[in-house]
Amino acid sequence: MNRALLKDHQTGELRSEVDQTRRGEKLAACGGRELMSFCCAMSMVTVDPARIRRAWQGRISGCQLGKAVEILSLMEGYDALQAYLEKAQALPLRDYIPHIEGTIVDFGGRESCKENLTRSEPDDDIMYSVLALMMLEEHGAELDTADVARAWLRYLPAGTIFTAEREAYRVLIQHYDTNFLIGGEPDFALAECSENEFNEWIGAQIRADVYGWVCPGRPELAARLASRDAALSHRGEGVYGAAFVAALGAAIPACSSLDEAVDTAKREVPADSAVRLAIDFARSLVGTSDGMLQIRERYPNMSSTHTVNNLAIVVLGLLDASGDFSRAIGETVVAGWDTDCNGATVGGLWGLTDHEIPGHWTDPWQGRVAVPLAGIGELALDDLVERTCAVAAKIAAS
Repeated sequence: MNRALLKDHQTGELRSEVDQTRRGEKLAACGGRELMSFCCAMSMVTVDPARIRRAWQGRISGCQLGKAVEILSLMEGYDALQAYLEKAQALPLRDYIPHIEGTIVDFGGRESCKENLTRSEPDDDIMYSVLALMMLEEHGAELDTADVARAWLRYLPAGTIFTAEREAYRVLIQHYDTNFLIGGEPDFALAECSENEFNEWIGAQIRADVYGWVCPGRPELAARLASRDAALSHRGEGVYGAAFVAALGAAIPACSSLDEAVDTAKREVPADSAVRLAIDFARSLVGTSDGMLQIRERYPNMSSTHTVNNLAIVVLGLLDASGDFSRAIGETVVAGWDTDCNGATVGGLWGLTDHEIPGHWTDPWQGRVAVPLAGIGELALDDLVERTCAVAAKIAAS
C-alpha cells in the first residue's frame, strides 16, 4: 500500500484502499466475468445457532488440544513432539494430551492437558476470536482498520501479543493520542504498524475465523472484513491467509462439500500467491499416508509460525479427516509447527459442517471460556453463541 495515501487520507479511505486492493487482486486472479458469475451464484445462508455453537466448540477444543504442546513444538521441534506423544501413549491423537511431569509442557501447557482441563484456558487464538466478536458488535460490516487499532489499545494486554501484533502494538503505543482512541482520525500512518519482519506470519490468520462465521454464504464480505483486521499488522501472504480462512468459514454453510467450499474460498486470494499454492499442494495430498510429512518437507526453512506452511497443514487436516472431528484436530496437532493455532482453525472450520462434535472434547471445559482481554475474565459458551448469532443477523440485515 502507498504509505503517503494512508497517512493523508481519512480512515474511511484507508478501508476503501484495503478493499480496492483485494478487488484488484481477485480480478487479476480469476477474471472479472468469472468473478461476477460466481458472486451471483453464491447466496446468503440463514444463521444456524447450532452451527455457530459447533464452530465455537470446535475452535476452543482444537485450541486446547494444541495448547498443551505448543511450546514444546515451537521450542523443541517436531521430533520432540513425537517423542512426547509416544511416551504419553497418546498416538493416534484422538483425545486431549496427558501430562508428563518434568517436561517443557509444564510451562504453559499443563492446564490444557487431559488430567487438568476444567475450562478453556486463556490463549491468544480464542482471545482474538472474542475480540473480533466485540468489534463486530460495535461496528458491524463497517468495521475498518482504525477500529481494530482502537480495540487493541483498549483491550489487549501487552503480554498477550507476539510477533507482528506486538510490533504493530508498539507503533500504536508510540503514536496514538486520546483523540484517536475516542474515535478521531489518526495523525500517523496506520500502515507503519504493518512494517515489520513478521507481517507474513500466522497472527492475522488466527484472527479471521469469526468474520466467516457471521457471513454465511458471503465469502467475499468475510474476506474483506478479515483483510481490514489483518492490515493493521500484516501484509501480503499474512493478509491472504486471513482472507482465505474467513472466506472458507463463510463458504462451508453454503456449499455441498468441503472441497467445494475450498474452491469457493480460494477465489479470495491471488492465484500466484504462496497461500494459493499451499492450498493446492495440501489438496493434492488428501488420501496419502504421509501428507503432513510432505508438507514439512516442502517448507523446511520457513518459520514454524509462518502463515503459508501452517495453512497447508490446516487445509490437509480439514479435508483428510473423512468426517471425523477427532482425526481432523488430532492429525493437525501431531503435524507440529503452531499446534494451538492450527488445531483451533481446523476445529472451528470443521464445526461449521453438519456433524456433531464428540462430547469428550467439549465436556472437560464445561462451557467456560477464559480470555485475557482487559475487563473480560471468563465467558460462557452459551453467551458467545447468542452474541455471535446476533451479530450475524445484524450483518445479514445490513
